[in-house]
Parts: sequence; structure tokens; C-alpha cells
Amino acid sequence: MNSAAPATSGLSFQHHELLRVYAFYRVAIALVLLGIFASDIGKGAVGADAPALYLNTAIAYAALNFGWLLHLHRLAYRAEAGQVGLILGCDILVFLLLIQASGGLNSGLGYLLLITCSVGSMLLDRRMGAFFAAVASIAVIGQQLYGLLAGHSATQDIVSAGSLGILLFTTVSALQYLSGRIRSATLRADQQSRQAAHLQRLAQQIIERMRTGVLVMDTADRAELINRAARQLLGEQLQPGGSRQAELQQAIREWRRNPAVGSVLLTMANGSELRLSFANLRRDRGDSTLVFIEDNRKLTQAAQQLKLASLGHLTGSIAHEVRNPLGAINHAAQLLSESETLSDEDKHLTQIICRHSQRVNQIVENVMQLSRRRAAAPQLQDLGQWLEQFIADFRAGAPSDASIKLQYPPQPVTARFDPQQLAQVVTNLCNNALHHSHASVGRREVELAAYYQKSTDCAVLDVIDNGNGVLPEHRDKIFEPFFTTGQSGSGLGLYIARELCEANQANLFYCRNTDNKSCFRVEFAHSNKVF
Repeated sequence: MNSAAPATSGLSFQHHELLRVYAFYRVAIALVLLGIFASDIGKGAVGADAPALYLNTAIAYAALNFGWLLHLHRLAYRAEAGQVGLILGCDILVFLLLIQASGGLNSGLGYLLLITCSVGSMLLDRRMGAFFAAVASIAVIGQQLYGLLAGHSATQDIVSAGSLGILLFTTVSALQYLSGRIRSATLRADQQSRQAAHLQRLAQQIIERMRTGVLVMDTADRAELINRAARQLLGEQLQPGGSRQAELQQAIREWRRNPAVGSVLLTMANGSELRLSFANLRRDRGDSTLVFIEDNRKLTQAAQQLKLASLGHLTGSIAHEVRNPLGAINHAAQLLSESETLSDEDKHLTQIICRHSQRVNQIVENVMQLSRRRAAAPQLQDLGQWLEQFIADFRAGAPSDASIKLQYPPQPVTARFDPQQLAQVVTNLCNNALHHSHASVGRREVELAAYYQKSTDCAVLDVIDNGNGVLPEHRDKIFEPFFTTGQSGSGLGLYIARELCEANQANLFYCRNTDNKSCFRVEFAHSNKVF
């Protein structure tokens, strides 16, 4: 069944070039046979016994070959095996007629059968190739036997016919063996090529979906490959062609000069840090540089876990050693303030004691809350819909004169975050925005804006207020623990907010928005990122 399969199906694509060459060869050999007969070259050699038979056969063969050539050209030389068999059978018949018209094998036309059978052995399977060789051999021998019986041939013509038959079978067998080896090698090469192409596509998919940025730079500092994570981490400015590309190129050149440098940190405009690791890719024409890009927040989170573990031990001591005496001081001050013999000046002092006792207690509460913070449980949500629900809940505890605006595009803005932790972050930012807006313009106003950032393809949340903003000398300190510019704050609100954002692979920083308003911006991780 396997050997017959090629006879019933189309030829494989690797044979159509051979068929194309053979189609042109048939036209050329037909014209040559006509030219030899019409010129003085072939006088007495071809068509000597039956000139009319030779001429008519050669003309019909030339016309038929032209027709086959046009037909095969229309099929792009991808003919069925049956059509190839018909062509070979026609060639054998024509050559037998020409041999007969030329007086036998002495004309040399018998060797044309050798080419026909050779092509058949390469285009068809083993059985069909042997079949055409057998048909040609038997026909030639039979033709010579008929000539011997009719008195037109000599005994040596039978020997020539047998020798030609042996040559046909030998040539066909050798070509079939070589063709089989070539087909096997071609099949193995094709399979290896398909496997290599599959592995290449698989590697491209893996690299493209990696959460570690991958960038390949050639010796001229041109990007040969950059995956989606690298484009998101680098942003438009640091990408090839960006305004800050020189910083990236400088880091790569420094590593090339000194490969002992393990990694380099690059600071982005939003304050986040990228860790670049390098590797050399050996190539024949200059080595390329492989750059792995990672968000340094992962390392920060690991350090943060150690810090929180230490805070856990510290807050246990604070709760026992500080809160209990602090509660006693606060309670005693309240009792003292209720005394009727206490002067107004002393009552004012007791109020100061109570107020600062509550402030210290709030600091202890915040530190304990930070140390007991649970691990983030991120969920993929529509940020716009989540903000609508958040505002509805926030209004219940906000001042009655608070104005809260929300903006987000019609299409969903998806982000992955822990809803409870994000609520804590946004609550803190909104309270700060209402406070600073009221202190600056006399109105409690805050605006929330959710959108996609094109450069990173990540969701962004802006908390905008009408306050005076953060002074330049304070911008590097506002997220430090216990830093505050007010008289009543604990200085832990923004610090806890940033810690919660980092737990959700988000980045919190202060900036000015497009309207030059004071803004705290939360840049979320890519929605497809799993952490």
C-alpha cells in the first residue's frame, strides 16, 4: 500500500523542478530530431527505412510536447503520478517508432529510452520505475526479434537489444537507490527544518511572554530583538530611538569594557529602578549583547519581607512596653482634666497630653498594622468599575462637602491588584488630597483618573488635588517612615501606601499631571503578569 501511494496522489513538491526540466527537454529533443532529419547530418542515420513514418512521428511528438509543456506550466509542474506515467509511456512509444523507422538500434536512438526510464525512476515509485524499464526493454527486444524474423535485422541486434535492456535496468536500479537515499536525506532535512522552525517559534513565544525583559543589541548598538516585557519596563524614552537611549547604550558599553560588572541599575522618570544583567552572544560577524531587564522592586520586596519580620518583633515589644503606660497616661490626663479645681491653663496642658498620647498611640497602631500586613492576593479587575464602588463606600465616611470626581475611558481598564489593599492606599491618598485642597483653596476636592499608559500598556491611577503640592526639597522624603510636614500626622500614611503598592507589583510616586496639578500616581503591573 505504501509503495502504491505515490501513483494515486500528486507528486511531492521536491519533484516539480525535475518535471519542469524534463518538459523542456522533451520539446528540445523533438526539435533536435526534426532538425537532424531535415539537415544533411542525419542522412542515412535516422528515418532511412521509413522516412514518412519518422517525419510524421517527429512532428506529432513535437506538437504533443508543446501541448504538454503548456499544460504542465498551468499546473505549476505539479502533475499527478498518472499524468507522468502517460508522458513516459508516450515517449517510449515514440522512440520505438523512430527506432523502427531508422532501421533499428544502430541509429543510436535507443539511448533516448535510457533518459526516459531514468526520469521515471526518479519521479515515480520503485515498482512503476521498474515497470517502465521492463516495458522499454521488452519492447526493444521484441522489435529486434520481429526484425530478425522479417529479415531486416541481424543476430547482433538481439545482443544490442539485450545489452540495452540490461543497461536500462542497471541505470534505473542505481538511480532508484540514489533517489531513495536523496529522498530520505531530504525528508530528514525537512523534518529537522520543521523541528527547528517549531523550536524557533516556541522560543519566540516564550521570550515574548517572559516577564523578564529581553533585549539583544548588536555591535552597532542596534536592537536585534526586544520582547514585550522589555518594552514595558524600558518605556518609550529608554527604548531604541527614545530620548534616553544613550543611558542604556552607555550601560552596555561600560559592561563591554568591564564584563566583571555583574549588573547595572537604571533609574526611570517615575522613580522606579531597573536592574540590567548582561551576557555575550558569540556570532561569526561580531558578538551581540544580551540584556536581561528586571524590575528592582522584586528585590525590594524580598528585603521588605525581612524588614517586616523585624518590625513584627519590634511591635510586640512596643505594644507591651509603650501602649500600656501610654494608655495609663492618657486616662490619668482625662481624669485630671475633669477636676473642678483645675485652672484653665492646667486644663490646656492636659489636653496637650491627651492629644499627643493619641498621636503616639496612632503611630503604634500604624506600625503594628504594617507588621501584621497579610500577603497580597491580586485579582484581575476593571479599575473603572472598582473605583465607582470605592467612591460610593468612601463618601459614607468623608466630609459632607467633599467633591469627588472620577474619569476613566469607555473601554475597560484592567489591572491586577488586591482590592482591600488598594482601598487602603486610595483612601489614604484621597484623605490627603481633601485635606490639602481645603488648606489651599478652601474646598475639599479630589479627582480620580484611570487610564492606560501607551508606553507600557499598563493601567494607571491618578489621585489629583488642588493643593500647593510637595516642595521640591521634600519629594525624596515624603515616602520615608515618620516624615511629615503637618502637626498631627504620624508620617506613616504614604510609607504604608507605597509598601502596599509594591506588594501588588505597582509603583506609587508623586508628580504633576498634564494640567500641572498636584498628583499621586499609581502605575500597576501589566494585567497579564502573574505574581
